[in-house]
Amino acid sequence: MNMKTLIAAILGLSLMSAPALAMEDDRLFHYFSLETDYADWGEAEREVTFEGEGWLGNDTHRAWLKTEGEWEDGSWHEAEIQLLYSKPIADFWDVQAGVRHDFKPHPTHYAVLGVQGLAPYFFETEAAFFLSDEGDSSFRAEVSYDLLITQRLIAEPYGEANFYFQDVDKQEKASGLADIDAGLQLRYEITRKFAPYLDFNYRSTFSGTRDIAERAGEDPESFVVRAGLRFWLN
Repeated sequence: MNMKTLIAAILGLSLMSAPALAMEDDRLFHYFSLETDYADWGEAEREVTFEGEGWLGNDTHRAWLKTEGEWEDGSWHEAEIQLLYSKPIADFWDVQAGVRHDFKPHPTHYAVLGVQGLAPYFFETEAAFFLSDEGDSSFRAEVSYDLLITQRLIAEPYGEANFYFQDVDKQEKASGLADIDAGLQLRYEITRKFAPYLDFNYRSTFSGTRDIAERAGEDPESFVVRAGLRFWLN
């Protein structure tokens, strides 16, 4: 899949969803949130991360945009964007399909199929299967939970795991569980749409991916505290 094919897929996805949105309900709603944070102490080098997501649509059909990235000590370490079509399949659960493009560490295109929703006990959950334009497949699962300490102070434990179904030398990943990214975000909502936070983050690689990192002279695990802002529009 080259860039022209990716653009055509994105346009096709948008064109297919637009008539459905119009027929189902003339009213369109939107939502977008962004988190960005910074670290420059402890074990961390200068590091900036961001994660954003948003949707346009109604209760039946939605077009989603998801993006995330990491800038570390003068260069981009990771950056990706996803464009997805989403449709409910059960109470509090949507199925999502679309495309993903990685800008860093290596330009790669993916087809995406996943689910997103609210698991029992109010755990926000995402799970997605990715198939790259080179035939590599992987799986990503994410979960988070909002624990209200007060009406404005919120502790959010979270976790993400990435699994690869084969070795991907280009991405320096080995088959099996490759890595986890977990932590606790402590935020204070000055308003419902604006909240500064501290993020206590732990990352670790596993099995063959850990061996690859160690041979490259990289630290296979890290702990960092970041200061950041979360804001959203709806």
